Amino acid sequence: MRIPVRMGAIALAFVVVPWPMAPASRPAAQTRTEACARLLEHSARNTAITSAQIVTTGSVTPPGSTNAITNLPPFCRVEGVLAPTSQSRIRFEVWMPLESWNGKLAGVGNGGWAGTISFPALGDQLRRGYATASTNTGHEAAPGINAARFAYDQPEQLIDFSYRSQHETAGAAKALVQAFYGRGPERSYFIGCSSGGYQGLMEAQRFPSDYDGVVAGAPANNWTRLMAGDLDGVIAVLGDPANHLPLQALGLLHRAVLASCDGADGVTDGVLDDPRRCTFDPARLACVGDTSADRCLTTAQVEAARRVYGGLKDPRTRAQLYPGLARGSEPYWPHRDPANPFPIPIAHYQWLVFANPGWDWKTFDFGDPEDFKVHVEAESRLAPIMNATSPDLRAFQRRGGKLLQYHGWNDQLIAPENSIDYYESVRAFFGGDADVPRFYRLYMAPGMAHCNGGTGPNAFDMQAALEQWVERGVAPDRIVATRSVNGVVDRLRPLCPYPQVATYTGRGDTNDAASFVCREPTRATAGRP
Repeated sequence: MRIPVRMGAIALAFVVVPWPMAPASRPAAQTRTEACARLLEHSARNTAITSAQIVTTGSVTPPGSTNAITNLPPFCRVEGVLAPTSQSRIRFEVWMPLESWNGKLAGVGNGGWAGTISFPALGDQLRRGYATASTNTGHEAAPGINAARFAYDQPEQLIDFSYRSQHETAGAAKALVQAFYGRGPERSYFIGCSSGGYQGLMEAQRFPSDYDGVVAGAPANNWTRLMAGDLDGVIAVLGDPANHLPLQALGLLHRAVLASCDGADGVTDGVLDDPRRCTFDPARLACVGDTSADRCLTTAQVEAARRVYGGLKDPRTRAQLYPGLARGSEPYWPHRDPANPFPIPIAHYQWLVFANPGWDWKTFDFGDPEDFKVHVEAESRLAPIMNATSPDLRAFQRRGGKLLQYHGWNDQLIAPENSIDYYESVRAFFGGDADVPRFYRLYMAPGMAHCNGGTGPNAFDMQAALEQWVERGVAPDRIVATRSVNGVVDRLRPLCPYPQVATYTGRGDTNDAASFVCREPTRATAGRP
């Protein structure tokens, strides 16, 4: 059942290949081509380079895809394998521009259970002038609930997925940059969202010397609790046909939430500035006589919606284990299709918690003492490996690291209050606000869904703000986000460092960022309802 992956011997000597000195008669392009090809000879501990070639076609089509990554400048594409243990086989790629390199390296994150190189993110960074690196995190992607089977078949690969692959890739990428350009990167950044945000926080916590700055979007950092919370949401809505919330019901919920709470922030714009201020109870939509699905909710549907909003609680003490989804996020909830439930948490429980290929999520109940005991035991085993929840960022802070985190309030996959919980834990660890905002800031984006999209402004350049902070000491007191409809920007709004919120001044266009200032909310409106 558990078959070890065996690899051939990996060269142990570390050799840095210098940038070749080109004879006066040799064209520079030829020199760069030779330098790229010579990376096939690059030798470092646990590293094997499998391909090194110049790409001048302007595009790369990822394996198994028909969608090319386009508009790419000429670059040296390096593919390799890292093998820090006998069971590890971590694929990675490093892309390095031939011209106009900005002198920096960007590591990019993954999504979900990973298992693939993040080709679009590599393309984004290459266009910015970065040398850039990505890893498949040590396993090959599988569909649906089989996405986590790798950790069942090869338990060592769970460590690769959780933290080792990104750390090993950072070291390999820096060595290849040194070999190709003749000098290492002046600055190194990590950019990711979702699992990529989780990876960014893991890097800052476990390997604070890998990167000078991190952008961590909607991080899945409290992995074991996130899987529990998401599975509870699946069970709440799809575990019983009576609980199902079809699109009509979700639309009804969303309209009622906005009608009740939209104006609380002083602007009626279809977006809740801070959903924690909204106390709307789905019971207000309970059917009385009329049972039309687009006009009311059944008792079972009301309780299902309450459970999604409320999040997962300890059945013994009622203590909050993981926050629920925010009011206002209803149109994006993943609990829609009984035939296709959200697979990521189901995969976690099937392969990592129960280690049973035949496990059926419909038989599980967090309220059952025996089931909850299994969850608790699994969390105690998995959390030390998988969770990036340590508030101790002192080493990252001491070396001058900067961390920017963001989260959309309408996130449907990772509860937005998870980001607030982690930020508050860091503040508590450091004893308040004295030091934390000098190196770590959190931005909550009203109306934004998971990593992008949504009804609110959801496009912004967090990486540019990070560069300014790390390289010039300019802390981002506000970051302007935009919303576009049919390619036309129709709204600009500042994102403010938590706990500040964008507050309308009472003058000017409410779609113009200049009409808002960043202020801390008043006591009367701050915090959870």
